[in-house]
Amino acid sequence: MKTIDILRSFAFAVAVAGTSSASAQAPEQIAQTVLAKNPVIDGHNDAPEQIAERFESDFSEFDFRNTIPTTGTGSKPMHTDIARLRQGRVGGQFWSVWVDPELPEFEAVQRVIEQIDIVHQLVARYPDDLQLALNVADVESAQKNGRIASMIGMEGGHSIGNSLAVLRQMYALGARYMTLTHWKTLDWADSATDAPKSDGLSDFGVSVVQEMNRLGMIVDISHVSEATMNDTLDVTKAPIMFSHSSADGVTSHPRNVPDSVLRRLPTNGGLVMVTFVPSYVSAKNRDWDAAQKAEEARAAALYPGDAAARSTHLADWRDVHPMPAVTAKDIADHIDHIRAVAGIDHIGLGGDYDGISFTPDDLSDVSTYPLLFAELAKRGYSAADLAKIARGNILRVLRGNESTAAAMAKN
Repeated sequence: MKTIDILRSFAFAVAVAGTSSASAQAPEQIAQTVLAKNPVIDGHNDAPEQIAERFESDFSEFDFRNTIPTTGTGSKPMHTDIARLRQGRVGGQFWSVWVDPELPEFEAVQRVIEQIDIVHQLVARYPDDLQLALNVADVESAQKNGRIASMIGMEGGHSIGNSLAVLRQMYALGARYMTLTHWKTLDWADSATDAPKSDGLSDFGVSVVQEMNRLGMIVDISHVSEATMNDTLDVTKAPIMFSHSSADGVTSHPRNVPDSVLRRLPTNGGLVMVTFVPSYVSAKNRDWDAAQKAEEARAAALYPGDAAARSTHLADWRDVHPMPAVTAKDIADHIDHIRAVAGIDHIGLGGDYDGISFTPDDLSDVSTYPLLFAELAKRGYSAADLAKIARGNILRVLRGNESTAAAMAKN
C-alpha cells in the first residue's frame, strides 16, 4: 500500500472513531457539558413576589440557600433557591417584580419599588452566589466569578403609573426589561387577556417603547395582544423579548405567540423565552385549566363564605379530574416549532417558576433545566444550538438594546 493510501486510511479511521465517540455520548452528558460552559439565563422567575407574600419581605424568616420547608411544616415549597439554581446550571436570572394590576397607580409604583428592593437585598445577603447585573459586562463578570447574574424585569406597565419619569427611575433602580402589560389592558397598551382600548399601542404607548429604547431597557411583549405585538415591532429600534411565552402554533392560547409574529423576529432580532406553564404548552391542560376555573366559580356559588368547604370541594373535583400530564417533551415541541418558523437564534427559556401553581411533571423546579436540554439533544440539537438557547440569544438581545441606546445618545 502506498504511503498516501495508508495516511488516508488512518485519517478515515480517526474520523469514524471520533464520530462514534460523539454519537455515543449520552444526551444527559451533552446537556451537562454545554451548560457547564453556557449556564442558563432564564427570562422570568417570580421569587421576589413569593418572598413578599410568604415572608412579608422579612429575610430572617427564610434562607434563600434552601427554601424547601422542614418536613411536617405543611408549607408548599418554593420552586427556587440557590442550591437548586446551582443544580439546574442557572447562571443568570431575570427576577420578576410584579404587583396586582388592580392596585391604584401610586400603590403599584410603591410596591414594585419594594420588590426591586427585595432583589437588591438578595444580592447583598448572598454575595458568594448572586451578583447584580445591569449590562452584558456584568453578566459575563458574574459567570467569571462563579455567581448567578441577577437582573430585574418589571412585569406590567401598570407599575409606571402612566409616567415616563417613573419609567426612567425604575431603570435607574436596576430594571432592565418591562413587560408592557399584564392581564389587564392599560390606557396605552392592549393586553392579550382583556378587552382592547387602543387596537395595540396608543400614542403614549409608542412613547413608552421609544423611551425604553433610549434607556437600553428591553421591551417585553409577553402578555400583550397580537395588535400590541405588531405595533411594538413596528416602532422599536431594538430587539424585543417575550420573557415567558410559547408558540400559538402548537397550543392555541392568548398568551402564546402567533406564527405571523414569529416570522417577524429575524428582522427585529428578538426572541421568545419559552415558558413552562402547563396550560400554555398543552391543549389538554389548557382545557383542564378552564374546567378547573369553572369549578372554582361553581364552588364559590355553592359555599359562599366557607373557604374550607370550597377547598374540599375542589380537592374532590381534582381527584376525579386529575391534571393531564405535561413534560419536557411538550416544552421541546414548542422549541421545535419556533425554530422551524423563526430560527434557532430566536429561542430562550422563561420558566415562570414561583409564578405558577402547577409545573410540568418532570420540570418541577429550577433544578431541572438539564433535563430539558437532554431532551433537545435527543432531538438532534447541536451543542452550538443548545448554547444559544441557554444564554447566547438573550445576551445578543441585551447587547442589541445597549448598542441601540448608545446610538440614540449620539443623535
